[in-house]
Amino acid sequence: MGMQIPSAGAGDDAEPILDINTTPLIDVMLVLLVMLIITIPIQLHSVNLDLPVGSPPPLVAPPPVVRVDIDAASVVYWQGLPLSGRAELEGRLSELAAQADPAELHIRPHRDSRYEVFAQVMVAARERGLNKLGVVGGEQFIGR
Repeated sequence: MGMQIPSAGAGDDAEPILDINTTPLIDVMLVLLVMLIITIPIQLHSVNLDLPVGSPPPLVAPPPVVRVDIDAASVVYWQGLPLSGRAELEGRLSELAAQADPAELHIRPHRDSRYEVFAQVMVAARERGLNKLGVVGGEQFIGR
């Protein structure tokens, strides 16, 4: 903080000048600003990924699929062949569940089939431990 005091006989204004010298304050603020800019890390808009190197593994054959169709008259078909009744369906599902790696079961009901038959097929498959179930053709029921 600086203050100028004029000499005693220099003029008719005897008041001291009380102005703050702001130059050192501005210098300190500029130094702090430069230090802040230097220490802020550069923002990167990218994501570092560790991608695998080498050739991809060979393609595995798709899993076997068993088609179970239910037609408009609620008759159940196994791979395109009609089944005589629920007992035959349960027998085929038991054979499928007994395999080491059971196939996927794709159930395709007709739009006009009874829901009860579809539910019986689903329940029979779940009771035998078949977990790979899929309903094919569900888009036909949209808006019904």
